[in-house]
Amino acid sequence: MAQKVLRNVTHCIFDMDGLLLDTETLYTLAAQMVLDPFGLKYTFEVKEKIMGLQTRPVAEFMVHYYDLPMTWEEYAKQQLQNTRTLMGDAKLMPGAERLLRHLHANKVPFALATSSGAEMVELKTTNHRELFNLFNHRVCGSSDKEVKNGKPAPDIFLIAAARFSDKPKPENCLVFEDSPNGVSAGESAGMQTIMVPDPRLSKDRCSHATQVLRSLEDFKPEQFGLPAFKN
Repeated sequence: MAQKVLRNVTHCIFDMDGLLLDTETLYTLAAQMVLDPFGLKYTFEVKEKIMGLQTRPVAEFMVHYYDLPMTWEEYAKQQLQNTRTLMGDAKLMPGAERLLRHLHANKVPFALATSSGAEMVELKTTNHRELFNLFNHRVCGSSDKEVKNGKPAPDIFLIAAARFSDKPKPENCLVFEDSPNGVSAGESAGMQTIMVPDPRLSKDRCSHATQVLRSLEDFKPEQFGLPAFKN
């Protein structure tokens, strides 16, 4: 595949789950807890279909796919209860803190654009309050009324860009994502996308990203016109 041309940017927008916080393993456990009474298994093949989606589409998909004897609202409620029990212990992903502190120290504006609701973001970041307070602002898709359509629609990233005080053009924003749906959303918004995928994800599901990395530790800011790490 031909090397993609990298353009200079001025602003960064980050997804959260599976990119900055290791919540995907906890989400998997929360979903499996709903399926356990029915003797069903939550596989990665199912998980990759719904990564990055908001609450309702996820719940509707799960109820339909597994033919569960419940409404999507009942599924969502059970999943939320399980998630609340588990998420307070979410750990940072490798390279996340270093990158966020580097951008902040160099006055590069950055925002959070997550499909999670505001209440869930507060829960997941319980042990990382100070770090997440460095963000210019947050757009929480499942609870933000301006976000009409979830990922893979571009809404959340366009709204995140518009809420910076200097309102950068989409082409001046760099999106960081871990899911194919999130990358599609960034691409549809007219933004370059850095993808840090689950290693189990097939390469063809990652091919639409501007750049694919093994970890945020491998990101080189200078390739996009941002200040380089000093060490």
